[in-house]
Amino acid sequence: MNLIKRGLTVKGKSVLVTGGASFIGSHLVDTLLKAGAEVSVADDFSSGKLENLNYPFKKINSSQWKNRSLTVFRGDLKNRSFTRRMVKDVDVVFHLAALHGGRGYIDIHPAECCSNMILDQLVFEEACKAGVEKLCFASSACVYPSYLQGEAGSSYLLKEADADPFKRDNAFADLEYGWAKLMGEMALKAYHREYGMKTAAVRIFTAYGPRENETHAIVALIAKAFIKMDPYVIWGNGEQDRNFTYVQDIVDALVAACQKIEDGSSVNAGRSDRLTINQAIDLVFDLVGWKPKQIARDTSKPQGVASRAADITRAKDVLCWAPQVTYREGFKKTIDWYFSNHRVDSVKSNLDRLLLER
Repeated sequence: MNLIKRGLTVKGKSVLVTGGASFIGSHLVDTLLKAGAEVSVADDFSSGKLENLNYPFKKINSSQWKNRSLTVFRGDLKNRSFTRRMVKDVDVVFHLAALHGGRGYIDIHPAECCSNMILDQLVFEEACKAGVEKLCFASSACVYPSYLQGEAGSSYLLKEADADPFKRDNAFADLEYGWAKLMGEMALKAYHREYGMKTAAVRIFTAYGPRENETHAIVALIAKAFIKMDPYVIWGNGEQDRNFTYVQDIVDALVAACQKIEDGSSVNAGRSDRLTINQAIDLVFDLVGWKPKQIARDTSKPQGVASRAADITRAKDVLCWAPQVTYREGFKKTIDWYFSNHRVDSVKSNLDRLLLER
């Protein structure tokens, strides 16, 4: 997606990306810089890494780094004074910062996930007070009711209207993480309704790609192939499916939503086709040229919903967006990155911890 052709004029504008040293955030930063934006990143580095922003930085002090049009700040956005400083004189905010992880993390860290509500409200409030021109919020497919995703092999596509906190039975989010995201969406609409603040929410579905960590499914599967785990362990019976969506497609959706949506409404960024975990591991094995002698299925581990995919009708109509990267292409790019940036001995010794932490 070409940002200039899409009409999002960011050249010379001040753009803040919260969580910008994270997996998705760092790819968004790359895209915004290419479009000529002046970008600031606010990150506490609890999961993000400075090396995700692969630029030759000059260290200003222990919590600030600078490279031409990019400045990185280390700090906690739950600290009001830090948040206030970050949004000052900013035109556009992409709010991606959150305590999050894969299914293992959100299952065993419910209190940490709840703290996202504090973080979101501070960012929204201070951005509104500062007169920020536009705020785009990274929401999640976890806002959708689990009962719509409970049947293995389902063909149902989740629609934005399926997660509406003001409609009976539609507010039934996936664990504390999903509820926090849903409350963030509700707050965005409230800020638009009361103050006229221009806001948008993008519901991200099962993102994967370079710079992701092992708490998420695709990188976990790649990591196990990288160390040639045998028996090769997967969580669940492998028939659970997802619409794995490549990170650049997600970034393009965030940018398009920032351009096209102003009323705080939500839009899906995902795929309408899906892969089972069994199909995903077969694709990984094919691309790495290795296959274990035995596959073990651990049904005691967190597995999430049985089936998840997105209806992207609204994304096509409103954003003129649809995913462009095929499963094979995206898996190949992710595998190439992982194999080039990891050591077998380090992954082997840390994998059990990496699968459950951030």
